[in-house]
Amino acid sequence: MDDEIGEEFKRSGFTFDEEEEILKKCVTFCINYSLKPSDIVSSWEVYYLNRQLDGSIVQIAQMDGFLQHLQNEQKEAIIKEEPDLHVYSSKDVDMILNAEDEDPMEDILKTPNGKSQGLHKDRFDLTPYTNEGLFSSGKPSKHVTPFGQRTEKFAVRFSINNVPDKETAEMEDNCENDEDAIIKKVLPLQGCSLTVHGSGFGLEPNCRFMYDRVEDRFNALENRIVKHAKALVASGLYEEVVDPTVASQKSMFAVGMICCDGDGHLNDKSTMLQSSVEHSGGQRVRLELQNLGQFSIFPGQVVGIEGHNPSGHCLIASKLVDSFPLSATIDPILPPAKKIALDHDIQPINQPSTQSELSMIIASGPYTTTDNILFEPLTELLAYAKRKPPQLLILLGPFVDSEHSDIKRGTVEMSFEEIFNFEVLRRVQDYVEHMGPDARVLLMPSIRDANHDFVFPQPAFDIPSDLRLQISSLPNPGILEANQAKIACCTMDILRHLSGEELSRNLTKGTANDRLSTLASHILRQRSFYPLYPPAEGVPLDFSLAPKALDISVIPDILILPSDMKHFVKVISLGEGRADEERANCVCVNPGRLAKGEGGGTFVELKYFGTPEKINAAVVSI
Repeated sequence: MDDEIGEEFKRSGFTFDEEEEILKKCVTFCINYSLKPSDIVSSWEVYYLNRQLDGSIVQIAQMDGFLQHLQNEQKEAIIKEEPDLHVYSSKDVDMILNAEDEDPMEDILKTPNGKSQGLHKDRFDLTPYTNEGLFSSGKPSKHVTPFGQRTEKFAVRFSINNVPDKETAEMEDNCENDEDAIIKKVLPLQGCSLTVHGSGFGLEPNCRFMYDRVEDRFNALENRIVKHAKALVASGLYEEVVDPTVASQKSMFAVGMICCDGDGHLNDKSTMLQSSVEHSGGQRVRLELQNLGQFSIFPGQVVGIEGHNPSGHCLIASKLVDSFPLSATIDPILPPAKKIALDHDIQPINQPSTQSELSMIIASGPYTTTDNILFEPLTELLAYAKRKPPQLLILLGPFVDSEHSDIKRGTVEMSFEEIFNFEVLRRVQDYVEHMGPDARVLLMPSIRDANHDFVFPQPAFDIPSDLRLQISSLPNPGILEANQAKIACCTMDILRHLSGEELSRNLTKGTANDRLSTLASHILRQRSFYPLYPPAEGVPLDFSLAPKALDISVIPDILILPSDMKHFVKVISLGEGRADEERANCVCVNPGRLAKGEGGGTFVELKYFGTPEKINAAVVSI
């Protein structure tokens, strides 16, 4: 049979890179799926054309994708003959074996029958789908997924209740794991005003990138050091900045950027301080921190150092200032004329009673589990938002996750843009149409989005004009105002990147070390969405694209930093313990990932009552 298969391939104009191994696999495919040599070559031609493969050489590395294609063809053929028949896979068997002590039909979320891995445009008429498992066909499916078998639906993992609230009291009186008990009544949706900031930074859809020059990187780093130096001196709390590389027995004050003298991680012996060109010609000096009982530093951090340099080769620090003065602003957010206003500032038809109050649901991708591309977690989240409507629904990327196995292998049957439009955007469109004209949804891309520009800072999605009144997109990173609350978001996992590069010490007795709060506070103290330099491996940081896009001009009321690290909602205080400096608070949120592996993840419900100290928040499992 292998000779016949080889002849059929050659007759169709194909050759092999490893003929013997490929033909063995093809023989196996023919036996397993009852195919003739001519059938398998015809299937290969369909696969070859659909994937737009280059050249006419059949490669051994393409066999896994071809096998998936054959399985999909077989499933489709069987389902046409037996519409109610489910084709079981090894994942179904594993799932049943792992659930011996459970009722396999309990809490099942039904999903579309047919090809579990394939995508059909016919499936995306989303009007009929509900949380009970009805999709575009309007018929309950018999396919069972691990996500559908999860037991803890909408369980509250963590909560903060600073403001007594009727709805919160009702939730506490009922069982949190009972979906019907949590969601008893659909409350009328109150609108919110919404203003997105970001125009003027050059982060427009389809903007040009990959023009980063050494000069751009130098200017960006130099400007950060100079701005911090001027702000610290202008605060009146510190002396004039001097050159830290000059030998002096007297105490001095210097401002510079933390850097490492090698390619490894920071340690006590490798920490350097690079001052500005203006003060030291950009030279570096070794920084000795042994006299400090508490500090947290990382490469790229701009700090002020009080100390002395007796030899000219080592600056011995007696005090470290790691925070940009709260009273100073880097720049105004934007001139009024350059403010995106979503066809001007969107004002709700039904104004809320208090403009500074705001209810939100915040979620971060991936929005589908690793075993399929059915987007079940997104469907569940939108169904939840329909029953507990927030004034603002914030969805953060990735949406079409480039790290998903099916995306990596190229086994999906639609383009990435089509997946985004049909699986994500149309579901969101259905949500806003269902909720009415006051519904507001905000989308922010991620560098893991396969359908979007791989660059950071990242332009917003190009949302169709007929949807922009209710569905908006924010650049990554970006700042917006909703009901007078300033909200800053960034989908780059800066918390995880900082955690791998931070060098810290805490010898002060009686002070708790909350690592997640410390990492999040670095973003606010440095007034930068990405203060780490050099950036983490794989981060496409482009300084030429938008040098001001990373700046946080003023301390926001809410800072959203989705991360692979543990989910949290924390109120972070800045300027604490300083009698001579202002204080500011900010609500920092990591909603976690909505999908984790083959199961569900978490999202955050947040009610903001005018100040960061007055919030009700809950981390909820999907």
